[in-house]
Amino acid sequence: MGFPLPRWFAHRGGGSLAPENTLAGIRLAAQMGYPAVEFDVMLSGDGTPILIHDETLERTTNGRGPVSDTPDKVLFSLDAGQGERIPRYDEAVAACRGLGLLANVEIKPATGFERETAETVARLSGVLWQGAAVQPLISSFSLEALEIARDLAPQIPRGVLFERVPADWLAVVRHLQAVSLHCAADGLSDDVLAEARAHDVPVLCYTVNSADSAKSLFERGVSAIFTDRLDLFTSETSAYKGLQLDG
Repeated sequence: MGFPLPRWFAHRGGGSLAPENTLAGIRLAAQMGYPAVEFDVMLSGDGTPILIHDETLERTTNGRGPVSDTPDKVLFSLDAGQGERIPRYDEAVAACRGLGLLANVEIKPATGFERETAETVARLSGVLWQGAAVQPLISSFSLEALEIARDLAPQIPRGVLFERVPADWLAVVRHLQAVSLHCAADGLSDDVLAEARAHDVPVLCYTVNSADSAKSLFERGVSAIFTDRLDLFTSETSAYKGLQLDG
């Protein structure tokens, strides 16, 4: 479908080597030679798009309670790990643009905030990425969110995200005018790969944390992977020829 994809995405910013969904993680991925990062965007209690994966604060910060109930004043005072704070979406975009990174922006709405999150992220993305040499890729498990992104920011490519790929995945991709199919590595069948190849739809797999798995997926025809193990897939440490970042 013509969208240029690198083979490697640093999952949630810096993978396991930095606090997830932080600016430190994004910078580390770039420093290690990764061409692309993935991160999650949710709305704060004040409606600000921020980088965080869970609907609650406990796992990734020293805060407590639902993200969607927490005002910015509290959110931005929290420690998201190693002294990092939760970044705003616009800060992450500025970092990616400055570092020349492709960003996979996953719209991650809290329950009950699907439309509001998608509308906010889509509209803001159209502004923040305007004129960028490297355009982002917006993805989501929420098909409603992707429909909204298609309608409000049609110029930004979209990827459809599934855990396990349904039989009608191609119809969904076409309906959303998406450029890529994203899925769990262990839920990908050879039949889906063959259908994707026949229709020129790149397949991206998460979360691949072993060189053996990466090698197998690339040999099967997967276009790109998301990894937490940034240390495994550098030119210096890769165990297999062809798994380097520049491969």
